[in-house]
Amino acid sequence: MSSLNKPPVPRQTASGSPADSATDARPNESEEGVIDGRSVRWEDHKAARRKLVLDAALRAIDSEGADVGVQQIAQYAELPRSVVYRLFRERGDLDQQVRAHIVSSLTETLAPALVPEGTVEFAVNRAISTYVHWIAEHPNLHQFLSGGPKRPASAPDSLDGIRTAFGRYVTDVVSAGMTILRIPTDRAPTISFDLVGFVDGAVNQWLSSESPLLTSDELAEVLSNSALAVIESAIHDLGSKIDRTAPLADITGDIRPLLLG
Repeated sequence: MSSLNKPPVPRQTASGSPADSATDARPNESEEGVIDGRSVRWEDHKAARRKLVLDAALRAIDSEGADVGVQQIAQYAELPRSVVYRLFRERGDLDQQVRAHIVSSLTETLAPALVPEGTVEFAVNRAISTYVHWIAEHPNLHQFLSGGPKRPASAPDSLDGIRTAFGRYVTDVVSAGMTILRIPTDRAPTISFDLVGFVDGAVNQWLSSESPLLTSDELAEVLSNSALAVIESAIHDLGSKIDRTAPLADITGDIRPLLLG
């Protein structure tokens, strides 16, 4: 019989057993390490590129307006438009991630202003002033954040999500104060969300006015005084009182654990 017709002899491993071809085809540990390392570096590269595009999108929207196109974003990022499209599934995906990036920027700005320091009056004024001035400096980002598809109120990458998170934070702070003052806390959510809605509504009206009657500083001052008056009135109705010149920590205790994450 010709050797061409003989069945192939299985290749032997070092132990003398036949080698498994499927196992043989897999890369060894060192090869897998190289592949994994390349994958990690590639993912890191894509993440860095996405952040570059998102940062550029914020600058483009800030300067050009909320209806900015992908081509303009690519120009601000100094990348070809095709690269931008490869980094995101579609325009809707890009817009959603841009909104999340705007929320992150606003939250980073607000966070230091929420640190419980100084008097009650100082704390309220600082928080409201910080929000008002961010909106005044970035009206196009605010408009972009307000647009787009309707999102659930709890969605973190939406303006409603910011209002909800801030409303819950204010509720926790007001509840802490009511507990120390030994008055019922059941009205805390209503008072807190009423304050957040009042401030947000006034800012939106001011922002939409072609010729606002107040400067951003004046608006912040009016809103701060109004917010303090609402808090004082609500506490008075419950049979207690609050001194706006007192240290905040005396009224609420240590509220640092309540800070927005």
